[in-house]
Amino acid sequence: MSEAAHTLFGDDPVALPAGGPLYLQLRRWIEGAVRSGAIRPGEALPSERDLAGKFDLSRVTVRKAVQSLVADGVLVQRHGSGTFVAPAAHRVEQSLSELTSFAEDMARRGMDVRSVWLDRGLYPPSPEEIMVLGLSTGDQVARIARLRISDDMPLAIERAALSARILPDPEAVGRSLYAHLERSGSRPVRAIQRLRAAGIPPEDAELLGLAPGTPALQIERTSYLGSGRVIEFTRSIYRGDTYDFVAELRIGDPASGLAR
Repeated sequence: MSEAAHTLFGDDPVALPAGGPLYLQLRRWIEGAVRSGAIRPGEALPSERDLAGKFDLSRVTVRKAVQSLVADGVLVQRHGSGTFVAPAAHRVEQSLSELTSFAEDMARRGMDVRSVWLDRGLYPPSPEEIMVLGLSTGDQVARIARLRISDDMPLAIERAALSARILPDPEAVGRSLYAHLERSGSRPVRAIQRLRAAGIPPEDAELLGLAPGTPALQIERTSYLGSGRVIEFTRSIYRGDTYDFVAELRIGDPASGLAR
């Protein structure tokens, strides 16, 4: 803990901002300390017990204040380690008009990226995978799932499914799935993406260092070969506090009846 934070959470009495419920007063006080730099990104907060004692509050009140800040991305909780000020978030812009892999997208921005493999294997296909990928019940599906990390911050979870005929050895996929597919002449050339806001489920929230239910971007992508065959079905969850998706829009040809 820095000297400023040590002083802040020392034995000297501190007055909370007046007005509103006690948990909101504590929340505003912690937010102010983070904003002023008195508590720096990555620094740990005292335990709920210590905060309750310092401010003469119940642990339930402290927990409510902390959880609201975790939900908003100001703080992060690490299982077994405690509560920390969230790392400074660098927002990433991704174009919706280009079909690139995560690794390629980050490399173009000069950002360091690494992956933690969550799954790489062959499985019987689910009914949805059979339908989307055009498989039969006797086929197998290759599934790969990765936690994507840039500058030590988890940004996204990607879960992709492909026919085992296209990807017979998921373990062979390295830094980029699309680079691997390109070597076998099976890289997709177009895709349809659907984006929606969704609360992060508990198991994914823990991987991304966020509170369960935190708003995130859920992206469903169906990718195609030049022949029109579906090659990949991917579901990804991106942190809403670090990602912006950008699309260029143009006015249609008035003669086509598409102009507004």
